[in-house]
Amino acid sequence: MEMRGVGGARDATRHYPRVGLNGKMLVQVKYNEQQKYVKLDCIEERFDFMQFHLKVIERFCLPPDTTVTYKDATGTEVDAEIFSDLVGQGNVVLTVFSNDEFSDSFSSMSESSDTSSGASTVILDEVPNKRHRKEETSALSAKQEHFYDAASNTGYIAWHMKTVHRQIRRGSLPLDSPRDVSLGGPKCQRATNFEGYSMSLLNHTTDKSLIFQKMRETFQHRQKLVKDPGSTADILSTFPRFLDTKGLVDQDFTLLFDAETSSRLLQKWDTFFRPNVIKEAKQVTSTPELSQLLLSAERAEGSYLHETIYDQEMASLLLLIHLLPPPPGGQKSPKISACDAAERLVIFHKSCCNLEEHVNSNQHQHPYLLAVGRQKSKNDSFYIALDKHLIPCQANRSLGAFDELFKAHFVFNLSYDCALVNFYTFLQTTTFDVGKMKESPRVRDLRARLLNQTVTLT
Repeated sequence: MEMRGVGGARDATRHYPRVGLNGKMLVQVKYNEQQKYVKLDCIEERFDFMQFHLKVIERFCLPPDTTVTYKDATGTEVDAEIFSDLVGQGNVVLTVFSNDEFSDSFSSMSESSDTSSGASTVILDEVPNKRHRKEETSALSAKQEHFYDAASNTGYIAWHMKTVHRQIRRGSLPLDSPRDVSLGGPKCQRATNFEGYSMSLLNHTTDKSLIFQKMRETFQHRQKLVKDPGSTADILSTFPRFLDTKGLVDQDFTLLFDAETSSRLLQKWDTFFRPNVIKEAKQVTSTPELSQLLLSAERAEGSYLHETIYDQEMASLLLLIHLLPPPPGGQKSPKISACDAAERLVIFHKSCCNLEEHVNSNQHQHPYLLAVGRQKSKNDSFYIALDKHLIPCQANRSLGAFDELFKAHFVFNLSYDCALVNFYTFLQTTTFDVGKMKESPRVRDLRARLLNQTVTLT
């Protein structure tokens, strides 16, 4: 019986593509040492190039985004425009490359092919070190006629999802690992879930040195989480060791910048900034609160101080808030005084009271310092209060605890409290010098005065 292909009746001595009565065609495909048939549908006497391409990818489990180039025996590129006419003639050999580095053995491959076969033969020659060409991918996507058909749940998207799920079930395509397109062997890239292992170990170990090591190893992953605007992960729930291991905030800040930057506040405050802040505060209009802070900041070490007044270090920090009061809040926002702003920086909590009750009842939206002790001038411990969690401070002094509070803003990618923005901006740009930020005239003026005067230490 004479067969008719997509081109109609032809000479009986020629070979024809295998077109069945149902309008389907079997195309023989060779990929390395494998040979399979690809079934094509004849639609309105045409064979769809994209259908052929996707079925080749699917049959041989190639990555869906693989970019290939088809050429015939003469080296002429075969694209979607001429594919149907060429394949419909039968007796055709197509060589498929995964990029534009064509092998020198192209001619010998064509000559050794079985040209007498009644089916079209496609030989895939996969070239190592693939280079994905965006322009070819875009061209193929533009020629897709059926990207997705919601009614029949068919098309490229549906096929792609089925392929991905099938490979996941086989274990060949882990969800969070890079796609490996090599053929296996010792050089095959194999994904490891190193961060998941480290995080699991973090949640169970009690070895402090191991906790610090694994927190260093997961630092980059943690930074991606806190800087991802679409992430809903609670960083303190994902990394709960912040809540029971002191010093982790300081370690992350040091990894984010460097050890020298991390030590600037502790090195410079007592010797340079504190005496200059006291000097500037004496020029400000006096108030009862300001007078108390000055008294505390200037007192001799070890001398008696009333229990309602903060220690020397904390008092000097609070003086800086009086020098850099909150900016105007606008017509709809109430004006915040320097004293009110100070209560957003540090809250004293008597050691005999329940910490959990305080955390649950407090409505602060920004991190603040919780000082715990018998009296303000003698605090036993400090915590950073954040999202109804308490992060224990490594330092047992006010200055060291505040140093960790400032660093927590960078470690957890937090914005400054609007009432303390001038205060924090000064410390960021002048004390730590970690990046530029929009400064108010007050901040610029105070920095100019402080940096242009010498301090006489007594």
